[in-house]
Amino acid sequence: MNASRPTFDAVRLDDAARAGWLYYVAGNTQDEIARKLGVSRQSAQRLVAMAVSERLIKVRLDHPIARCMDLAGALSDRFGLIFCEVVPSDPAAPDLLTGIAIAAAAELEKTLKSPERRIISLGTGRALKATVEQLPRMSCPQHVVVSRLGNMMQDGSASPYNATISLAERIGAPHYPYPLPVLARDPAELAAMRGQEAVRNTIRLCEEAHLSLVGIGQMDRSAPLFVDGFVSAAEMDELAALGAAGEITSWVYDAGGQLIDCAFNARVASAPLPRAADRPVIAVASGEAKLPAIRAALAGHLVNGLITSEATAERLLAG
Repeated sequence: MNASRPTFDAVRLDDAARAGWLYYVAGNTQDEIARKLGVSRQSAQRLVAMAVSERLIKVRLDHPIARCMDLAGALSDRFGLIFCEVVPSDPAAPDLLTGIAIAAAAELEKTLKSPERRIISLGTGRALKATVEQLPRMSCPQHVVVSRLGNMMQDGSASPYNATISLAERIGAPHYPYPLPVLARDPAELAAMRGQEAVRNTIRLCEEAHLSLVGIGQMDRSAPLFVDGFVSAAEMDELAALGAAGEITSWVYDAGGQLIDCAFNARVASAPLPRAADRPVIAVASGEAKLPAIRAALAGHLVNGLITSEATAERLLAG
């Protein structure tokens, strides 16, 4: 009879295993464990400690996110980033936007939860539009949303990838659309337009932004600037000859991340790219086509944060 009954030590190990599971897996506090096991808090603490000392608990992060965290750390070290998040890639669709959009929305939500007034500035593009679509509806009348560039296409129609209005509507916040076209006809027209009070106020808000999210565009015939008609084939060839590697809010830069002194940039009406190292300017971008543009933006410190995919991160570090 006695041989079939559990020993005291076996019972204690069972209790320790339960306590360890409740603490490390279920996330219970020691007070909650004590209540559920019917023991004192001190006993619960000892049981959790026993679970570790008896090697009943083995902590191992066996998940794709572990690899992603390693990649994010390596990117931060190499490029001096203040923020980096790498999301797992789907091997069948490594350039899928959904994962990075969810991560960007989560980071944006942290800022939006602040009770203090925050200014959020946004670029445009598919990645930012997808980010806003992943954000839950919130009531944030204390915040301000501002666009870093105009919403007007070459023919006068609105861009389908403008995220500012969508974000403002989703969170119930006032917003400031950028009151200029993407490009002026010439530098003289640009200077006159920038003299307007509404433009000066919008640029000031962009400069004061607590968080800026931007997309990154490649510079080839698949580039948004070319596809949307802002750059002609001849202008694209000219920019390529000047070493154009990418663009952020229409500002074109070279492989070293330096803005190119050219006729095109002299007509760009977008707000100047932010340079405040202590305020996050986060690029939301991934994909093999964008690799040179992302690498150049990081090398030139045009952004100090990055949200990208695992596949893109691996390629960035391999280059």
